[in-house]
Amino acid sequence: MKVSELLAYCMDKAGAEQSEHSDWKATQIKRDGVLFAMFHEVDGHPAVSLKSSEALAELLRDAHQDVRPSAHLNKAHWNTVLLDGALKDSQLYYLVDASWQQALGSHATQH
Repeated sequence: MKVSELLAYCMDKAGAEQSEHSDWKATQIKRDGVLFAMFHEVDGHPAVSLKSSEALAELLRDAHQDVRPSAHLNKAHWNTVLLDGALKDSQLYYLVDASWQQALGSHATQH
């Protein structure tokens, strides 16, 4: 999947806002100030970091060599997924949806 396609999918989510994290050379996508996707490169490969439950994060890492703990984020919940790897587009869309739902839950608990 191309970065531009997945980035467009993220930006179509209600309340999605894009910003740049210059220290990490990353594009962050947030909902109400809560990060749910971060696009960057890992060893020259396009990648996205997405949040999930701890159980799903571990399951994905065990099942796919293209999924690894995120370097800059909480490794229990955040995975970095190589976009030029073996995950199907439908799996990537599902992971974005799950991460967006996590952001919704995080936002709800802040009020």
